[in-house]
Amino acid sequence: MSTAYAKCYDPTGVRHGIPTFPWRMAPDGLATRRQLRAQGLRPGGQHVVAQVLRYTRHGHPRVAYLYRVAAAKPVRPMTSRKWGALALAMLARQTCPACGLTYSYCIPRSLGICILCAHPNTPAAPEELTP
Repeated sequence: MSTAYAKCYDPTGVRHGIPTFPWRMAPDGLATRRQLRAQGLRPGGQHVVAQVLRYTRHGHPRVAYLYRVAAAKPVRPMTSRKWGALALAMLARQTCPACGLTYSYCIPRSLGICILCAHPNTPAAPEELTP
C-alpha cells in the first residue's frame, strides 16, 4: 500500500475517530449522499458510519461521508405545493427587481439586477455596419 493510501486507511477509526478508507475503496453497503440519491434514497436521520478520504496534490484532504445503504429511506416525493414553491422561487430569481422583466435565465447574484439594467450604455447586439 502506498504512503497516500496508508494515511487514508484506518478501518478501526483510531486515528480519525471514525472508520476511514481511501478513495474508491469503501466497503460494500456504504454510500455517500450523492450515491444514495442516485438510487432514490436518503440518509433518513442516520449518523455518519465512515468516511472516504483523499489527499489532493497540494496535500489538502477531501472527505466524503458514508452512510449505510440498508438503513437509508426512500426519497420523499415532491408534492404539488413543493413544486409550486419551487416555481415561485425560480420566478423570483429570474425577475429583475429594477425593471421588473422576467428572463429565461437567473439574474446574476453578483449584479443583483439584469445585465441590461447593470450596463445600460452597452448595446444589446452589435449593429451592422452599412457603407
